[in-house]
Amino acid sequence: MLDSKSFKLNDIPGGARIYFIGIGGISMSGLARLAKHAGFAVGGSDMHPSERTKCLEGQGIKIYDSQIAANVDDFKPDFLVKTAAILPENQEVERANELGLQIFDRAEFLGAFTRTYKNVINVSGTHGKTTTTSMISLMMLNAGLDPTVHLGAELEVFDGTVRAGSDSLLVSEACEFKESFLNFSSTTAVITNIDHDHVDCYPTIEDVIDVFAKFIRLIDDNGYLVVSGHDKNIVKAVAEAKEYFAAAGRKFPQVVATATDDEICEVTGAKADFVAENVAFNNGLPEFDIVANGTERVRVALKIPGSHNIANALNAAAAACLNGAPLESVKEALDGFEGADGRYTVKGKYRGCDVVVDYAHHPTAARATIEAASNMPHNNILVVFQPLTFNRTKLLFEDYVTSLLPCRKVLFAEIFTDRETDTLGISSKDVCDEINKRGGDAEFYENREDLKNRIDELIEPGDVILILGPEDIRTLGDTLCPKE
Repeated sequence: MLDSKSFKLNDIPGGARIYFIGIGGISMSGLARLAKHAGFAVGGSDMHPSERTKCLEGQGIKIYDSQIAANVDDFKPDFLVKTAAILPENQEVERANELGLQIFDRAEFLGAFTRTYKNVINVSGTHGKTTTTSMISLMMLNAGLDPTVHLGAELEVFDGTVRAGSDSLLVSEACEFKESFLNFSSTTAVITNIDHDHVDCYPTIEDVIDVFAKFIRLIDDNGYLVVSGHDKNIVKAVAEAKEYFAAAGRKFPQVVATATDDEICEVTGAKADFVAENVAFNNGLPEFDIVANGTERVRVALKIPGSHNIANALNAAAAACLNGAPLESVKEALDGFEGADGRYTVKGKYRGCDVVVDYAHHPTAARATIEAASNMPHNNILVVFQPLTFNRTKLLFEDYVTSLLPCRKVLFAEIFTDRETDTLGISSKDVCDEINKRGGDAEFYENREDLKNRIDELIEPGDVILILGPEDIRTLGDTLCPKE
């Protein structure tokens, strides 16, 4: 048996057969593609056939649309990889256990990739991981550095969620959910921000800070830590991690801070290494100078809105430059970057309105995305919102109310979850009612058809329909703007 916390890809025999349970997932489908590129025979199962599973089949990957024991007997895998949503009583898991096969969690298998590549940039943080990872990837590509990339969303230039490049550089998202990123090794780690999220794993913000401090411990002693320099929770995580490094007699990684001002950064006690200067907005889109180490400077113009994307761009620029990308490659990537799928994605026009979808399911992200949309040319903004998980909605209830209260109109869909069985007595209707109680304007719809009909009644040409939340609600964007 391989040690699930330390094995590398080359510890798996060449040509081994690897079976992915839940292979249609956004991360699992990408890992399956990378495993096939690495020379393994790949198959897997998913109960919900999709464009992703169809794409995998087109690449010669065997897909089963059921999860029964016979699939394991048919494929004859040497190893299995499963998502966190797969329960122990899953028939494929039970059969694999009967056969004595080793089963890896998704994060453990991704961790093997981070221990295999010479240089690894892991991008963590509560918000902005996908956008920042995408930006870094394009910067490295423009610099001719041929990265392998693992994303949590589809990027058009990759025709999917991953890019198979050289074995010298891996750029990957690193999610804190259930301590997933504690399986990863980094030569450069990015922390975009630390906010209270995944409340089913981390009851308090102190728990979140603690797990990020543990993530910092996994950076190579000669590596880099890129941080947003003014984030008060990153300050605490870095201080906690430094205590560990000192007690262990280890050298702390070099901290590189970013900021949109020239004030002293609380994380480092010095001015930021990468700064945004001369910030302006052209029809809601940010333009600014990136100043690196007080000496080099380039002017960039983003094609995605929001001041939060200035911060994402700075963190990406710092990580890319530390790994060999010149500032001109940074500029070229940012000037052409149109966003990853589901991150402020303009789906098209519906009855004269722009339809925009965004994964912003957390109150902080929703607030930032609504602000970004408000700075774009528009008449009125109609927000369609779906919270993600009952735990999050219950614990962050007040934040949901205050982030959405200023909106002119909000239409709520019921809370979506794919891993909870207890509603905890909470509903989107509760958030809706509280907003109305405080003078806002919100409506709740259990039925998706009724929700769409209400959109039709409310919109006028020139409006923006802003659909926020998990993929379940973002599919409404495809309904309004079907692909030709």
